[in-house]
Amino acid sequence: MRVGMSHQLKYTVNCSLLFTELPLLERPAAARRAGFSAVEFWWPFVEAVPPERQVDAFVNAVTDAGVQLTGLNFFAGDMPGGDRGLVSWPKRSSEFRDNIDVTVGIGERLGTQGFNALYGNRVDGSSEQEQDDVAVENLALAAKAAARIGASVLVEPVSGAERYPLKVAADALSMIDRVQAAYDVPNIRLLADLYHLAVNGDDVDRVIAEHTDRVAHVQIADNPGRNEPGTGTLPLDHQLTALEANGYAGWVGLEYKPSTTSEASFGWLPYERR
Repeated sequence: MRVGMSHQLKYTVNCSLLFTELPLLERPAAARRAGFSAVEFWWPFVEAVPPERQVDAFVNAVTDAGVQLTGLNFFAGDMPGGDRGLVSWPKRSSEFRDNIDVTVGIGERLGTQGFNALYGNRVDGSSEQEQDDVAVENLALAAKAAARIGASVLVEPVSGAERYPLKVAADALSMIDRVQAAYDVPNIRLLADLYHLAVNGDDVDRVIAEHTDRVAHVQIADNPGRNEPGTGTLPLDHQLTALEANGYAGWVGLEYKPSTTSEASFGWLPYERR
């Protein structure tokens, strides 16, 4: 099934969910061979401040592949183990802060314009107010660092993580409003993952109608399954077309789990649209 062709938005491949058949450093080149000119990653290292040689190897892999790194996550803890960010985690706040300059530094070398700051789960031993206060400070610090290279910090509602407090667009926008009321950081914006919003019961059409101007990045997957477009029932083409009509001109991240091989999962998208 072919979808996603009623608009002219450009696609970028999330190489943390796609091309996982290959070692991480081989994935940018695989995306290029599949016809794409851009990639994005979750944090691609084990720790918040990796050895310089590992950073150089990652930068070289992207550069040598001839693709643009459109997006990069800040260090988010142990994602396979259930962590979903350190932004609001008081005991690990220093790790997030140490990671800011490394992440933005990679972005500066690769022309990256968006950095996803996963908010973090609610944790025992800290009140919600304490976590949110820490998050305000950390998001402001990240935004000031990103502003030095003309980039944005992204705040994302997420599904599938019971203790993650930002479920729908209004949750993320409320937090962004709080940071911007306290600090002069206009470059904190919404990451609208149409899959997460739909799974969490948000009114995605209304979010697009009312808040496209606050969206700095879009990601997609179909539902059920979080697989490639066309495998489920989400009206992704309709929603992407609406985003474009409302003025969104950024990238669309393919952040899905392929139901087959990564290469075969792109069958819904004509080669000339990649």
